[in-house]
Amino acid sequence: MHTPENTAPDYLNLPLGEFLDRVAAGSPAPGGGSVAAIAVALAAGLAGMAARLSSAQLDDAPELADRADAARLRVAPLARADAESYGLVLDAYREPDETRMARVRDALSGAADVPLAVAEAGSEVAAIASRLAEEGNPNLEGDALAAVLLAGAGVRAASALVGINLSTANVDDDRLRRANSLVDTTAAIVRRATEGDG
Repeated sequence: MHTPENTAPDYLNLPLGEFLDRVAAGSPAPGGGSVAAIAVALAAGLAGMAARLSSAQLDDAPELADRADAARLRVAPLARADAESYGLVLDAYREPDETRMARVRDALSGAADVPLAVAEAGSEVAAIASRLAEEGNPNLEGDALAAVLLAGAGVRAASALVGINLSTANVDDDRLRRANSLVDTTAAIVRRATEGDG
C-alpha cells in the first residue's frame, strides 16, 4: 500500500542534528523550501535578540522584538507545510495518466503558496534586522547583519521556488510578480545594510 508523501513530521520538534541529517538524506523532503523557512526563522530569532538588547538605543525596540517574534512564529511551521505541499505534488505524479497532468498542475500551483509566504516573512525580517544593524546596539551589529543576510538568502531561495513551481505548472499569476518584487525589495535592504549607507 502506498504511503502519501504529504505526512511530514514536525521538524521543529527534531534535534538540530537530526533535521540536518534529514535534509542531507536521499529523500525529497525536507528540501529547499523547508530550509528557507528555517533560515528565515533563525534570522527572526537573531533580530528578536538584537531588538531586546537595543532598548537603550531604540525607543521602539520592544515593538521590533515583537514583530520579529511574530514573523518567527509564523514562518517556522512553514518548514513542515512546504514538505507537505511538495508531498502532494509527488502524490499527484502517481495518479493515473488521465488525471495526472491536471493534478500535478494544481499541486504545483498550490506548492507555490508556502515559499511565497516564506519570502514575505523573510523580507519583513530583513527590514527589521537592517534597522537594528544601523541603529541598534552596536555590540549586536554583527548578529543583526547576520539576520539581514540569512533573511535575504531565505527570500531569494523561496522566491526561486515560487518561480519553479509556477513555471512547471504553466501558471502565470500575480504570485510570481510578488515573489520577484520581494527579491528586489529585500536585495535593496541587504545592500544598504552591508554597504553601511544607512
